[in-house]
Amino acid sequence: MAVSRALDVRWIRRYRVFCIGGCVVLAIQVFLAYRFITIDGSYESGTQDQLSGKGKLNVEVLDDRNSVESSRRFRDGYLGVDDEEDDPLGNSNAVYNRVKVPPDKPDSNLKLDSVPIRTVSAKSSDGNKTRVGSLRLEELDFVPMCEITGKEAVSAIHRARTQHCKQEIANTTCLIAFGQLYPERLPHSCSAPDLVMGKSLGCFQDNKASRLLQGFYSNLKNSNSPLNCINLCLQSGFPYAGVQYGSECFCDNEEPPSTARLPDSSCNMKCPGDPKEACGGYYTINIYQTGVAKLTPQVAKEGTPLGHHPPVRIAFLLTLNGRAVRQVKRLIKALFHRDHFFYIHVDARQDYLVRELMSLEMRLGNVRLSRRRHATIWGGASLLSMLLEAMTDLVNSAWDWDFVINLSESDFPVKTNTQLVEFLSANRRRNFVKSHGREAQRFIQKQGLDKSFVECEAHMWRVGDRTLPWGIVIDGGSDWLALSRPFVHYLTTSTTDPLLKGLITLFKYTLLPAESFFHTALRNSKFCDSYVDNNLHVTNWRRKLGCKCQYKHVVDWCGCSPNNFKPEDWARLQGTEGRSLYFARKFEPVINQAIINKLDEWLYGPYPPNVTNINSYWQSVYSEADMSPPPDDALITICNSLARINSRLLSSVGTSCIPVAGKLLDITSYHHLDEYRGSLIMYESHIKDLQSPIKIEVWIKPVEFFSILKPIGPISRLKTLVVSSDYDQKEQTSRNFMRVIGPFTEVTAIFHLSAGDSTQNVTFIWIDPIGAIAEVTEVSFEDVACVGFTKPSLKTPMLPGAWEIKVVWNRTLCAQTRFLVSPLQMLSKSPLTHHQA
Repeated sequence: MAVSRALDVRWIRRYRVFCIGGCVVLAIQVFLAYRFITIDGSYESGTQDQLSGKGKLNVEVLDDRNSVESSRRFRDGYLGVDDEEDDPLGNSNAVYNRVKVPPDKPDSNLKLDSVPIRTVSAKSSDGNKTRVGSLRLEELDFVPMCEITGKEAVSAIHRARTQHCKQEIANTTCLIAFGQLYPERLPHSCSAPDLVMGKSLGCFQDNKASRLLQGFYSNLKNSNSPLNCINLCLQSGFPYAGVQYGSECFCDNEEPPSTARLPDSSCNMKCPGDPKEACGGYYTINIYQTGVAKLTPQVAKEGTPLGHHPPVRIAFLLTLNGRAVRQVKRLIKALFHRDHFFYIHVDARQDYLVRELMSLEMRLGNVRLSRRRHATIWGGASLLSMLLEAMTDLVNSAWDWDFVINLSESDFPVKTNTQLVEFLSANRRRNFVKSHGREAQRFIQKQGLDKSFVECEAHMWRVGDRTLPWGIVIDGGSDWLALSRPFVHYLTTSTTDPLLKGLITLFKYTLLPAESFFHTALRNSKFCDSYVDNNLHVTNWRRKLGCKCQYKHVVDWCGCSPNNFKPEDWARLQGTEGRSLYFARKFEPVINQAIINKLDEWLYGPYPPNVTNINSYWQSVYSEADMSPPPDDALITICNSLARINSRLLSSVGTSCIPVAGKLLDITSYHHLDEYRGSLIMYESHIKDLQSPIKIEVWIKPVEFFSILKPIGPISRLKTLVVSSDYDQKEQTSRNFMRVIGPFTEVTAIFHLSAGDSTQNVTFIWIDPIGAIAEVTEVSFEDVACVGFTKPSLKTPMLPGAWEIKVVWNRTLCAQTRFLVSPLQMLSKSPLTHHQA
């Protein structure tokens, strides 16, 4: 024994360095493993905090090894792919078969585990764990009604500019936390014979190969119970709900066969949300009625000649924005009939359009402009308020109408007035809305219905999560509608109806409320049997182009917008001929007027030979009488300068007439054959010996400075390179046609490429007027013919003067262009002071 111990000691002494080193390495590995586990857990938690604000994975819990169905089957079977023609989510977040989601949502997953849990505090949903920032009370001139720690609400308050808006966000957040804002349950008034909410049908044998309830599935691992599953299925519009294997909830439209009935004792697993209740078992399911009937949309009748029946009269509710007054008048002309009515709402920020359309109201007794105007931002709650106010005015007016159809300046008919009247006359008292056509819970999350929003400062601020009221079916889709007078009368006069009161409160704090309010009110009211799943529209969706989160400046969400029709889309318009589609969108003459001309002639025949300038289009850019929106100071500066230059040129021609440029009156964009041909600047000019000023109009157009120095490599494919602003990714064009750039403009370099063999990178070097390099951007030239763009991160204010972009490839200067950054003469229509300069 002694010999063995001595031998061990000798070995240890001989290899003590290695022994000590091995122990140290082992200790380090153990320490690193412990730290890795800790960091990994906190990283996943922290990352998800940033994504969802909840501190837990925002997905369906479908990974139970003993579950009898996988999540993949249900997602593949019931989520499907997008319809090519109609946007299933309205102006939501759809992009082909993948849906654009906001930064806080992982794609293709549903968060349903917390279905029955209501928000009861103004903190993040997992308490203080996800508290990433606290409210800076010192920046507020009020004391919030509660402690606000939810990161979305805190962020919204910090980003809001005015104290009024900050307080409105804070008050709404606290009312939600107190449970005082939204109703917990609303009544469902749609007739459902022989269906009673909560009625048990018993225990049934389920089958893995063929489910009894196949409409929808969710694993509510912490909250499943018969009541919670019934609420979820009812909200999704299913008549039957089933609980199975403790945590699983199934929904369907069809009643289970009686042959699958089992003794109640076969369903004996406790419910995690209510241990006193049974939630099925292994391949056994408790099935209940939800109390709502399966939706069977009405099939619209085809239009027929009216005969002795009186034709319907239509009230067209036009919601207008922008400055396209010529297109608005063209739309009214295409729809006009003495039996129809036109109720026009113009965005509160658009003075020009109101002034131009007032003459129509004065001349035509069936045209009226709304005096209550809202700033109808994309996705804003104000759009629903405006629609309900307009419908109230129509109900209270002396006009005798049968249908309300809402349209915008981007719509145009694809059938004649006679065809539309015959169709609606055959479908009196029916209501035409387009549903999302997808699983309801997916729609709720992608549409942001499970979030609270507050509109102020012409922005929709996201303030946190919410639970929708139980007891009603949530529906939605497109916000373009054709509603019957009885339903509109119900919406606008039933002020004490608990369903409408609750829905109006709910959708006041909802993103894109008009895309769900009317559908949901229709599905849950006595008018549900008048539901027709068709809004009479065909929409030009190109989701790869139209879903670029282009509305982030007005809403805390990602949104999509349809593209304008162009001649290459003509087949889609022709395809409406044999279908119950009467309008198309979108059309915009500054993008393409040829398609509008073609459609107009298709409906009403060719234009007479004496109609001139049919291929030309003019649109106002600025008017001196405008109070809102505020003008572009750089544009006013440039145009005043051009007016002075033009006056000097006129003075130099040798005549006795020497004009002196005065006040700028109008700026108009001129397009011919769908190309921008320049802008028309009208200004006052004073001439000696004349008491009154005269008006002078000058036609100007930007000068091209692009040049290719060495057409090598990818540079040989470069067709144009310009610098502008207001780039529209959807239409791949700049809305700043004059390419006026000021010190505070966010510039964009736009280039056109022909097709090539491969994708290659080039370098854009931005050089300021003093020759210093202001920015270097790497740009990818794709191997296909395309329009590309890049936005540099230039510091503002930019130095006024002539800027350059040098295009470098393979260390060789190959192309270049120049652009002007104008100094400012005006600031909000007032001359710049020396201090401001």
